Amino acid sequence: MEFLDVRTDYAFKKVFGSEHSKGILIDFLNAIIYAGQQQIIDLTIVDPYQIPLIKGMKDSYVDVKAILANNTKVIIEMQVLHVEGFEQRILYNAAKLYSTQLKRSDEYGGLEPIIAVTITDFPMFAELPKVISYWHLREKESLLKYSDDIELIFVELPKFTKTLEELETLTDKWIYFLRNAGKLDIVPKTLSVEPHLAEAFQIANIAGLSEEEHEIQFKQRDFIWLQQGSIRKAKKEGLEIGRLEGKLEVARNLLKQGISLEIVIACTGFTEAQLKE
Repeated sequence: MEFLDVRTDYAFKKVFGSEHSKGILIDFLNAIIYAGQQQIIDLTIVDPYQIPLIKGMKDSYVDVKAILANNTKVIIEMQVLHVEGFEQRILYNAAKLYSTQLKRSDEYGGLEPIIAVTITDFPMFAELPKVISYWHLREKESLLKYSDDIELIFVELPKFTKTLEELETLTDKWIYFLRNAGKLDIVPKTLSVEPHLAEAFQIANIAGLSEEEHEIQFKQRDFIWLQQGSIRKAKKEGLEIGRLEGKLEVARNLLKQGISLEIVIACTGFTEAQLKE
């Protein structure tokens, strides 16, 4: 057997955001947000996955949106490249979802909580050793809670190093699935005993894909590899040369290859205006 790498745009949304993913998403969110406790009993997936048109692969992230039974709004995002403005975009998307709930005649008391779950394929917080971190709005010194209406949760995949034999919790198993599904050729027994994980593997099984879905998956995977390789090369060349001329040459080469502006900005440190000039 061969499985989709669920860190890609298409595969992530197919597994977690399709019309058949409700039970999978409930189980996954309970594992990530509530450490495996069955707090979420129902949800509605907003804008369920449909096979996208094949186009230029310009996005380095994808999101799935859901509304829980208690009306809490949840955004689940997979981010594979650490690009310029990424941290600000997380805040913007959460704040936008929170604020756009209000209609002109509504009162502020009607705003429902927002949870933004961001899964990164790179380290976010080097000073924090834990894989999952939870962020709320607090007073600076006393840490007194102001509001929990907007909660940010980050899952940093590179920090997760457990082997199959070391998996203990449902949370461990879901993170292992996210990081390793695309490398497996069988469903490990320790994961297959979890009904929703077994279902996720079934959706991710490449054998069940149409020809169009095969093409989308591999185009997106190749695009991500290209971007990651470009970033590594640019950083290496930038460090070795260490001069403005070197960075300019790297920027020119990347732009000639059709690499997006946000990737070149992340690699070189130039602003968009400087690159255009």
